[in-house]
Amino acid sequence: MSNTKPPFLSLREIDHFIFFNTTPSVLSSSPPMSPTVMWRNGAKQAICKTHRRALSSSASLSSFSNACSFQVLSLGQNFSEKPKLYPINVLNPHLGLCTRGEITRKDNDSGPRCVPSLPRGFSCGGFCPRSYASVAEAVSSQTDLEEDVSFTEEVQELVQELRKEQRKETARKRWERIAPGMGWRKYEMLKRRQVKIETEAWERAANEYRELLKEMCEQKLAPNLPYMKSLFLGWFEPLRDAIHKEQELIRQGKCRAAYAPYFNHLPADMTCVITMHKLVGLMMTVGEHGSARVVPAAITIGDAIEQEIRIHNFLEKTKKKKDAKVEKSEGDESGVVEKEQEKLRRKVTELIRKQKLPAVRRIVKGYDESRPWSQEAKAKVGSRLIELLIHSAYIQPPADQLCEGPPDIRPAFIHTVLSITKADKKTSRRYGVIKCDPVVLKGLERSARHMVIPYMPMLVPPVKWMGYDKGAYFFLPSYIMRTHGSKQQREAMKIASKAQLEQVFEALDTLGGTKWRVNKRVLDVVDRIWNSGGRLAHLVDRDDVPLPEKPDTEDETLLKKWKWKLRNAKKENRERHSLRCDTELKLSVARKMKDEEGFYYPHNVDFRGRAYPMHPYLNHLGSDMCRGILEFAEGRPLGNVGLRWLKIHLANLYAGGVDKLSYEGRVSFTENHLDEIFDSADKPLEGNRWWLRAEDPFQCLAACINLSEALRSSSSETYVSYLPIHQDGSCNGLQHYAALGRDKLGAAAVNLMAGEKPADVYSGIAARVLDIMREDAQKDPTSFPDALQARALLDQVDRKLVKQTVMTSVYGVTYIGARDQIMRRLKERGTQLDDSQTFGASCYAAKVTLTALEEMFEAARSIMSWLGECAKIIASENQPVRWTTPLGLPVVQPYRKLGRHLVSYLKLENCRLLCLEKSFLPFWRYPEWAGVGDGTHL
Repeated sequence: MSNTKPPFLSLREIDHFIFFNTTPSVLSSSPPMSPTVMWRNGAKQAICKTHRRALSSSASLSSFSNACSFQVLSLGQNFSEKPKLYPINVLNPHLGLCTRGEITRKDNDSGPRCVPSLPRGFSCGGFCPRSYASVAEAVSSQTDLEEDVSFTEEVQELVQELRKEQRKETARKRWERIAPGMGWRKYEMLKRRQVKIETEAWERAANEYRELLKEMCEQKLAPNLPYMKSLFLGWFEPLRDAIHKEQELIRQGKCRAAYAPYFNHLPADMTCVITMHKLVGLMMTVGEHGSARVVPAAITIGDAIEQEIRIHNFLEKTKKKKDAKVEKSEGDESGVVEKEQEKLRRKVTELIRKQKLPAVRRIVKGYDESRPWSQEAKAKVGSRLIELLIHSAYIQPPADQLCEGPPDIRPAFIHTVLSITKADKKTSRRYGVIKCDPVVLKGLERSARHMVIPYMPMLVPPVKWMGYDKGAYFFLPSYIMRTHGSKQQREAMKIASKAQLEQVFEALDTLGGTKWRVNKRVLDVVDRIWNSGGRLAHLVDRDDVPLPEKPDTEDETLLKKWKWKLRNAKKENRERHSLRCDTELKLSVARKMKDEEGFYYPHNVDFRGRAYPMHPYLNHLGSDMCRGILEFAEGRPLGNVGLRWLKIHLANLYAGGVDKLSYEGRVSFTENHLDEIFDSADKPLEGNRWWLRAEDPFQCLAACINLSEALRSSSSETYVSYLPIHQDGSCNGLQHYAALGRDKLGAAAVNLMAGEKPADVYSGIAARVLDIMREDAQKDPTSFPDALQARALLDQVDRKLVKQTVMTSVYGVTYIGARDQIMRRLKERGTQLDDSQTFGASCYAAKVTLTALEEMFEAARSIMSWLGECAKIIASENQPVRWTTPLGLPVVQPYRKLGRHLVSYLKLENCRLLCLEKSFLPFWRYPEWAGVGDGTHL
């Protein structure tokens, strides 16, 4: 209802409320009532009835400001008869209207009809007390003006009440579509909590990002920020070319400036990078944010150039000495010197990699006989480089600039002079300052929008998807597709119509509208195991691997083995640390949500159309621990079918070959282990721990608890279960290729054809690999070296060894990737092979596995080859591979081959290597590149 509606009641509304919402007992009451009393009582009763039912669409309130009809009551001497209503068009220009107070009568009707005439130009959006009094006089001469005025005010209050009730009813209907089954007050309370959670999470993440940004600027590390690197991409080539041109003039003798003797000792690209890094690092410090004094900046850049020249010359000299060593005789004393210098060179390189600047300076200083630069020379070299940067670095126009006007391209840096008056106000000091354009500073601050968004499960159903960035969370930025910076994919999604993506929206809304909750019993078991140190149910050990002690020997072989073991132990500790952090994140979310009645996971899709929860830690697509902790918040009675599937589900989770039995075999397995199931549910850690033998232990424990409760209930079929039963395809990639190629053999291997028992493609590949290895093991190692590897692997081949390689084969896994996958599996088993033997065995096993795959899925490999050829043809035209899925989702392959231009130099503060990357789409890697001053002019 519009808020601008006049505060008076129209005739149509009064008649409508009274005579369509008043019971006959009011109208036929005795003794006869005055019209005022009757209208008042009828209006009161009409309002009371709105609490029980909503007004129909035909009875909706409407303004009377437009041309419309209203109805007038025909009143006789008493009210025993049912009143009749007659419509009359008030603002009809063809209707002859009488003057105020006249009455028209229509005799051919069954009862008298009284219609007040209205003057032309009369506004019927509401009526004033005087107009209403005229109507009342026409209806009944028993009502005086004062009574009608007071009655009008009372009716207006009642009508306002009715309008509020109708708005509430409309809101209730809308809410029922948003959150069915949830009370209105409860929904509003949860929504307020959700909004608070989102805003606080966003503010907290933004503050953390700003603190990180501030800290990096204080440490002069601003050049390492992605936004600044994007600017460097645009400034690099013009500045490098300008420096190269200056160096050519110096070589030709055409430039005899004071800085000329120092300008040609470094390559132009190295000088360019040092200049940009040093100047931007100084300008982005907190003290003088966005500006730097010219002289100190020039001296800093000159000093950096000098130090880099010394290190560059040292490395070049030692490199040349190494090449000349071939001409020296082995007994010559210079050969020993050459060896020492080579050893020293490797040491300097290692110190540079470890960013130990003082040690590098001490070593280089002892071998550098050149004279140090004066402050004047440093200042002149730095000043010239700053000047070249000012003339070559520009900021691009804003993305929203109109095409009609000239582009607003302006310098990124400007040189100005500032005057500072001293405290005595009698003397002043002037000095030059380099300032960066405000657009650069704004872009640096605006990059906080591209931080990692702290998504959490929602307490209320997510907002329904309506567009590319419309849906899911209330305030946190939400996007329907994870484009990872691919501009073409993002544009394809934005231009797709709502009708085209309707099925995608509906699917994501259905997934997001599923209500989940925490299984407290399973969470309690997880907490107990985790607090006791982990190590059970695939939880990572909370303690680090002890580092091996260095042997007290000079034997190079023993020292080499010790270094290898030390490196592996440190790598294992890093991996454990990462897994511990991941587990803590998931458990922290579970503990936070365990007291909630339920929560929801907003979903979006990746570029292929696969749906994922936007919350990355604790979700139903996560690890076994995550799936075991989560359950549905809304249960369903099991029934006969549900109880049977619960037993099948438990057998699938136990695995170990049980999941490859027929359905009846899996049901029998569960029924034969009911004692172990009851023991696992009652005493998960104090009993025999049967559930820990399962392949997915925490999910198995949740199923044991659920099944035991169902079987112990009065009626298993009516028991309400909240347990999700996950189902997965058999190597989905191979299923698609088998269907595309009409490959019956491949289809049978991946369960696309019906069978009594489920086929296991991984076991089939493992069996074929074992056959090949048995044949190779019988060969002579002298003529076939891989025979030794085959003999060492005969006892190690099973489905788990080849599973990951088979799964990733359809995604283009290479020989190197397959080798690394199999090597990890072998190390997990703790075989007796040493590292070199494990590496050789992994190489052989990867080659045999890929051969077996080609034999069993020849059609799949041929289709993959054909698709690869198509992709090559498309890429040769500098176009991405794109298609539209049957659901209407536009897909653009985001893969790009990036060109690299590597500039290695020693930074004086942090000794880092800078790698500038150039691409046809420079904003592909960092989404924030697309915008004002973001280096998109490449």
